[in-house]
Amino acid sequence: MFTHIVFFKLKDIEKVNEARDILLSMEGKIPQLKGLEVGVDVLHTERSYDLALVTRFDSLEDMNTYQVHEYHVNEVLKYLKPMIESSKAVDFCS
Repeated sequence: MFTHIVFFKLKDIEKVNEARDILLSMEGKIPQLKGLEVGVDVLHTERSYDLALVTRFDSLEDMNTYQVHEYHVNEVLKYLKPMIESSKAVDFCS
C-alpha cells in the first residue's frame, strides 16, 4: 500500500468547504485511487494547515498515474491550485 498525504493552507479560509468538495469529487473517478479521505482542520492553531488529503494506492506507480490522470489535472488541480497558499506532502509505503 502506498499512501500520499497532502496538507493545504488556503488563501481564503472561507473556501475550505469548496476545496474539500473538489478533492472529494475524485471518489470513483480515478481507478488507481483505492482510498480517499479529506479533513478540515478544527484547531486552527499557528502550526495548523487548513485541509488534509489522504489518498491510498496499490503502488507508487499507481500514485504517479493518478498525478497525471485527466480528472486529477483538469477537474481538481485546475480549480484547487488558485485557492492554495502553500502545501506540504508526505508519501510512504506500508
